[in-house]
Amino acid sequence: MPVSLKHFPLPQWFHNIGPRQPVLQVQQKRLPSPLNGLRGLAAPRRGFRNPAHPHQTPGKLQKRLKEQRKGWRNPWIFYPGCAVALGVVGVLGYETNEPFRHTILAVGRCSRIAAAAVPSAVDYKVMMSKSYDSEEALDQAWSDCHARSATRVLKALLANGGVFIKMGQHMSSLIVLPKEWRETMRPLQDQCEATSLEDLEKLFVSDMGMGISELFDDFDPNPIGVASLAQVHVASHRPTGRRVAVKLQHPHLAEFCNVDMEMVDVTLGWIKYWFPDFEFSWLADEMRTNLPKEMDFIHEARNAERAKADFTNVVTSMYIPEIITATKRVLIMEYIQGARVDDLKYLADHNIDRNKVSIELSRIFSQMVFNNGWFHADPHPGNLLIRPSPPKSKSPYNFEIVLLDHGLYFDLEPQLRVNYSKLWLSLMEPASPEVIEDRRRYAMLVGNIGPDLYPVFEAALTGRAALEGSWDEDETPGDSSFSRGSSIVDLHKQSTAEVEAIRNAVAKQDGLLLSVFDVLRRVPRRVLMVLKLNDLTRGLDHALMTTHSPVRVFIEHAKFCIWAVWQDDRRRLSETLRSRGLLSISLFRDWFKSWWKYEVKYIQLVCYEAYLDFAGWKVQRKAWLRGLWQKGLQGARDAAAGLPVAQTP
Repeated sequence: MPVSLKHFPLPQWFHNIGPRQPVLQVQQKRLPSPLNGLRGLAAPRRGFRNPAHPHQTPGKLQKRLKEQRKGWRNPWIFYPGCAVALGVVGVLGYETNEPFRHTILAVGRCSRIAAAAVPSAVDYKVMMSKSYDSEEALDQAWSDCHARSATRVLKALLANGGVFIKMGQHMSSLIVLPKEWRETMRPLQDQCEATSLEDLEKLFVSDMGMGISELFDDFDPNPIGVASLAQVHVASHRPTGRRVAVKLQHPHLAEFCNVDMEMVDVTLGWIKYWFPDFEFSWLADEMRTNLPKEMDFIHEARNAERAKADFTNVVTSMYIPEIITATKRVLIMEYIQGARVDDLKYLADHNIDRNKVSIELSRIFSQMVFNNGWFHADPHPGNLLIRPSPPKSKSPYNFEIVLLDHGLYFDLEPQLRVNYSKLWLSLMEPASPEVIEDRRRYAMLVGNIGPDLYPVFEAALTGRAALEGSWDEDETPGDSSFSRGSSIVDLHKQSTAEVEAIRNAVAKQDGLLLSVFDVLRRVPRRVLMVLKLNDLTRGLDHALMTTHSPVRVFIEHAKFCIWAVWQDDRRRLSETLRSRGLLSISLFRDWFKSWWKYEVKYIQLVCYEAYLDFAGWKVQRKAWLRGLWQKGLQGARDAAAGLPVAQTP
């Protein structure tokens, strides 16, 4: 059946379509295309009227369009509008786009570091280009330049926070750095900004699945300690009813970590560019490796348990708080009421002998390094508390030393540990050609340090001027106003002349400053952390104002060193016995010789430390009598405790 259009009804507008009016064909040869925009609207010829708005002539239409374009070009409208649009786009990008947000953060942090690094670099360049009338003027110029630059960097690190605080803490503990840098960076140990309770609540809910008030009673909103990575609050634990310390990581740390590490790389790259010989890239590598471990509180809890197990059969005053709960960013542990280990007033109030505290600190860390081969690598006074011994304590004294912050530990391979022990024992022996050769040989095995850098390494190891024979005769830095000891045992209390010689040697001797940084590059990171431990024990011995000789802590090191060497000899001889399958006369002779050497050396050290302890006790008694004469019994107590008698009320 044929199909016709009449079977399909069409809309009315289709029937109205007819031929184009002749008038329109005359007045307009080509209708403007809608795609031509405003240019097309202005295309009609003279006499054409818009059918929709017949009252608008082409002239009026063009005038209106010009006015619209002129309005958008008005600078009072255009530029503020662009600024608002860019601001909206920036806020949306910052909130929704992580790479964009990290870029903005990096720019802000970079500008702070640049504001500190560039003026410091210029300051050093200008200072080194000047000439000075005397050695004293040169020394003062170096000291002032160090102090100014360190202050600039300190302000930038505090403003950026996070990883930058950690970098400053590392710098404050490196004894080979100039004194001005170390002292300026030292406040970073306890000057960190606290996170608000609202942000901590969000973190706690995210990690624990409940609010802070659901798990704790009496949660103190004011932290008792704020560090670069976390802060600690005190609360009552509802499930156990115990008083606990709640360690909470700063919420922004994870987001800023990658940005900050990139900025650390950039900053150290600037330093290397301006001062090619001052290499600090190893510090960035070390932080990039260790920071993820310190940010994982589960890892910290495991370290605490292992450290506690290592001291199970050791008579010690060290105490590690019990871990109750640990997640990646939340750590709940036993709360310990105590004071900083160097708080002399607290020690005096609880009748704690500060000499014994210093010796026990040396004993604890020597046990970790020389015997356990696994040691706490972030030691500073903020991580050490002291308290009177509670009931059922295993401490041999009337106090306990509480070790905190177990996020970073290092291990020492057995052979490295033995070689390090032998290096210390060689430093205890009087200088002779054979002993000096042993010192340099073990320095190479332990620290990858050759004869040219050995004196600098030895000074960093002992914290004193290099011993006799360490420098070649024509290379000895500083003056001869103080006598150099033949061994550590010969060292007396550090004199002012020795302190000045150590302080000025780097500035006075050409190339010595570069040697310091060369030592930092070459020494293995584990050995560098051991140097930090040495610096801690020496620094605390000084802060505690002990009355015994400064050699006393070295004697404690030596006792553990000879034990480590004897254990290595016994292991080696036992392996030889198992391989041979019988006990030979020569093997028995070697075993007896090694054991006898250990026993004789140990008895010598015990006798010498008894003499040093007695000498320290006499100094305390003299101070007690002097305080008694000046201020009575209270003055005697304060004087014996190392407190200024003049401050006694």
